[in-house]
Amino acid sequence: MSNASWLLYGATGYTGELIAREAAARAPRPILAGRNAPAIERLARELGCEARAFALDDPDAIARHLDGVALVLNCAGPFSATARPMMQACLAQRAHYLDITGEIEVFELGHSLDAAARSANVVVCPGVGFDVVPSDCLAARLKLALPDATHLALGFDSRTAPSRGTAKTMVEGLGMGSRVRADGRIVAIPLASRVREIDFGEGQKLAIAIPWGDVSTAYYTTGIANIEVYIPASPGTVRRMQRLNRWRWLAGSAPIQWWLKRRIARSPAGPDAQQRERTPMSLWGEVRNAAGRTVVGRMRVANGYTVTVHASLGLVDRVLRDQPPGGYRTPSQIVGADFAAQLPGSTPVALRQN
Repeated sequence: MSNASWLLYGATGYTGELIAREAAARAPRPILAGRNAPAIERLARELGCEARAFALDDPDAIARHLDGVALVLNCAGPFSATARPMMQACLAQRAHYLDITGEIEVFELGHSLDAAARSANVVVCPGVGFDVVPSDCLAARLKLALPDATHLALGFDSRTAPSRGTAKTMVEGLGMGSRVRADGRIVAIPLASRVREIDFGEGQKLAIAIPWGDVSTAYYTTGIANIEVYIPASPGTVRRMQRLNRWRWLAGSAPIQWWLKRRIARSPAGPDAQQRERTPMSLWGEVRNAAGRTVVGRMRVANGYTVTVHASLGLVDRVLRDQPPGGYRTPSQIVGADFAAQLPGSTPVALRQN
């Protein structure tokens, strides 16, 4: 890894701490940062890292704390609240910006800053964790296999309980329904309105379209104008989500959001090490061209949080070492289509053409 200084913001969150502990065993160690000064300083002392405590509500203060920093890895969600101020500070300080978001709006925000990032020679690359590194690499691999593809569907099968931060992000999206990309545009669709059977590697499963980050990123990676992302769902879950459509406005209201997030705050921080070890992930993807030809790809990766640790640090290493040209980038545009298959616990992509 380069000797340039880099900062990990949100280091005491569930995923941020997993990354911090792995990063502290590598060189150079990160500067650990976040809002909670006692927690940040305690973790930094334990890991032998520098600590910086600051919130993201004062642009001048953020800029001061990024002095001498070549790259920021933002792990503080929800990223709907943290990405914009940190991106703007990174552009002002000419520090590369990475994060582990899966939020479509944050990816689109990053893309909207492409010209400013090019001018500042700063890489802006949201989504360097499980959201969306493996699926972005799979999309890139499928595009190579069928260059004239017009439609892309991606999916993943996970039995992992989400962390508190991920759960809160999911709650924020309840009022917006699902989303897909159609003819190049991101459009909203009702919950569980697109249902299909998918073999993720262990036989056919019912699956529903969800508003996953690849709806944004895979378009910039592949140029494919029609994109959907699926996860398995039981028939009962499909029916419940379809009924929820009529009450979506209520799910997105401030009192319901507050109540749901308060319940999440009382839940476990995230899966423990044994749970992560027992729950690898299966990924599936399919591309189709105008003539009806299809290519299907499958791969397995480690648990999503384990993937996030290794993928994010791999992207940090690559950006610091190679110094790619500034601008908005998706993960595979920096590390290539085969990067996810090289992560610990991953298998190569298996392709089948029809």
